[in-house]
Amino acid sequence: MKKLLNTLYVTTPDAYLSLDGENIVVRRDEAELTRVPLHNLEAVVTFGYTGASPALMAACATRGVALTFLSKSGRFLASIAGEMQGNVLLRKTQYRISDSEPDSLKIARNMLAAKLHNSRWVLDRATRDHELVINAKGIRAAAEQIANAIPLVRETLDLEALRGIEGEAASRYFSVFDELILRDKDSFSFVSRNRRPPMDNVNAMLSLTYTLLANDCAAALSTVGLDPYIGFLHRDRPGRKSLALDLMEELRAPLADRFVLRLINNRQMDASDFYTKENGAVMLKDDARRKFLSAWQTRKQEELKHPYLGGKISWGLVPHAQALLLARYLRADLDGYPPFMWK
Repeated sequence: MKKLLNTLYVTTPDAYLSLDGENIVVRRDEAELTRVPLHNLEAVVTFGYTGASPALMAACATRGVALTFLSKSGRFLASIAGEMQGNVLLRKTQYRISDSEPDSLKIARNMLAAKLHNSRWVLDRATRDHELVINAKGIRAAAEQIANAIPLVRETLDLEALRGIEGEAASRYFSVFDELILRDKDSFSFVSRNRRPPMDNVNAMLSLTYTLLANDCAAALSTVGLDPYIGFLHRDRPGRKSLALDLMEELRAPLADRFVLRLINNRQMDASDFYTKENGAVMLKDDARRKFLSAWQTRKQEELKHPYLGGKISWGLVPHAQALLLARYLRADLDGYPPFMWK
């Protein structure tokens, strides 16, 4: 269990939620794990399928406490809310800001400044940890160029220019990404980022990880009452979860990219885990995909100190923390959106 900004996250497998007086009680196999006063909560999010009692669901609806059910992997399933909720006003604010480029810029700049900051620190950490076996000079040069782009991100007054700065920084980042691969370069060499379809083993894993992360971000945004399809940096497109893509920009390098690098460098994946389709697309085999997904779930359970909130949380809850902070900003509870700045 983890409480963040008046939201209770129940991540314990097979936990069942019930009501006892004015308390929400979390049980597993008839054993009580914890209880929390319901009046202290704005929302409850539970990962898993065991569920909640009808009495608790009715109490949450009556008191305006959103009760959200996610799958064990973090996919959004359903949410129960009472008649009077702030989600309508929150989403109207989201839509208004999305339609205003100056207002969208205030959020998009922070998100992309964090993306560049985090990309730079991934490179800096690589030179610190593996200086003797990599092209440290080239990586430092790329990291410096990315760092120099951060002030430009914070100063730009145009969304298209902002995307251009981000695209150039991403190009510099991926130009040295192959240096971060330390083992089995015959099977896991990286030349450039390609997708739709991915044409090599590394890009196949990156694309799958980005898809999983985007789904986690979409679930987190839905949980707090935001529309994952209406973004600030990524514009509206039918079927595209634009705000989820916005949110995941901060997490690509420290969570997704480092996860893929770990799988390669720790020899958790090898060439036999992949196959090539007739059109040249590289895909994970079924058994390898299950191994990959298991490793992803393990990675999300690892803890870190959140740079803004200060407390320890799991990586899997970082998208939820950022969605909560974004909702707080849109409700004018915060002066600015605090992005995830990893170090």
